Order: sequence, then structure tokens, then C-alpha cells
Amino acid sequence: MSTIDVGKRLRPDGETLAWLALVFTTEFLIVAAYVLVFDVAIRDWTLFVVPFVWINVAGWAIYHTTPAPSLARRRRIAGAIAGGYFLLLSYFGGIFAVHSHDHGPVGGFTVDFVGLPPGWSPSLLYTGEMVHLVFLPYKVIGYIALAYLVYKTALDASSAIFGGLVGIFSCVSCSFPLIAGIVTGVVGGGSALAAATAQSSYLLSTVVFVITVGLLYWQPSIRGVVSR
Repeated sequence: MSTIDVGKRLRPDGETLAWLALVFTTEFLIVAAYVLVFDVAIRDWTLFVVPFVWINVAGWAIYHTTPAPSLARRRRIAGAIAGGYFLLLSYFGGIFAVHSHDHGPVGGFTVDFVGLPPGWSPSLLYTGEMVHLVFLPYKVIGYIALAYLVYKTALDASSAIFGGLVGIFSCVSCSFPLIAGIVTGVVGGGSALAAATAQSSYLLSTVVFVITVGLLYWQPSIRGVVSR
């Protein structure tokens, strides 16, 4: 695959542009309705933009990614790798935390449909005896997309001639969101939801997420360019 092929993958066709226009318009209307109905004073537009960046990039990557046909055993191995990666992302990204039974009071489920902007809500907070869960839709969708790309990468790495190069890119790119989760300190007991919405956290996480999706998605193009 050449640099020309990379350009083709970056250049959207007419149908894609039409869908993008529809998606962006719908998202704008959702945000506008939220602001008007609940009389929200907007102090930081990034709160409304960030979740849709994750959702749009995740949906685009999943839609344009088709795993190569492979044997059932290889698919199971790749699936296990992707599943483990999703759990790591969820842990370091603050979706869940594991703690001892004496960590604090058990609060049960709390569901919030309007307390946070669209994409952050409907949020779900659960505090159990062993597990603390913070469900933010945009982040869960994004991590699913990354896991799916890792699944495809695992299949490619097991059969491609440039498997070693794929492994290097996978290792580096897949570790980005894990490192970001540690650095930004998203994980953390009862304060996880507050930490997850901290500006320094979600902006860095968004940049890391987009870069990671790009590295994982364009690996075939990168391999083709290097092979030349």
C-alpha cells in the first residue's frame, strides 16, 4: 500500500460527507435542546464537544474496519486480547475500580440523565462492596472501538509479513490511553465521577484517544509505506 492509498483512506466520498453532515446536525440539535430545555449556562464548550469527538471517531473507525477472515482459534485468541485490553482501559480510564469491602459505604446504583451534558449522560454510578463503577457513554463507546481495532490488529499481526512492525506500533499506540489514565489519575473511589469530568483529564484523554485510533486504524497503510 502506497502513500496514495493513505490519501484515499483520508478522503471521504460523497455518501460519507452526507452522513457526517447528518450526524453533526443531529448532535448540534441535541446539545441545543439540552441547553434550552434545562436552561444551562455554558461556561466551557469543550464539555459538549469532547463526548461527540469520542463517539464520532469511534463510530467512524468501527464502520470502516473489517477484520480479516481467520481461523476460529485465531479469532478466539484475538478476542481474548481485545477483551483484556478493554478491561485495562476501563480500569485505568476510571470506568471501574476494585476495592476491599471496608473501602466505604455501599451506595448502590445512581442513574443521571440530565445532570451532565449529552454524551456524558445518561451516566451510571455504582458503589458496591467490591466494585466501583462509573459509566460514561462516550468513554465506554470509545473503549469498545479501541478494543475492536486491537482485535483486528491482533489478527493482522498473527498473519502479516510485517508482524513485527505491527507489534511495535500496537505496543506503543495501545499503551497511550493506559499511560494517560495513570497520569491523569482518573481512577479513584467515590471521586471517580468528578475526576472523570476534570478538564485536564478529559482533554488529554481525548487527544490520546484520537491518536490511538489513528495509529491502530492506519497501520496497514504505514506498513505499506515502510515496505516500499
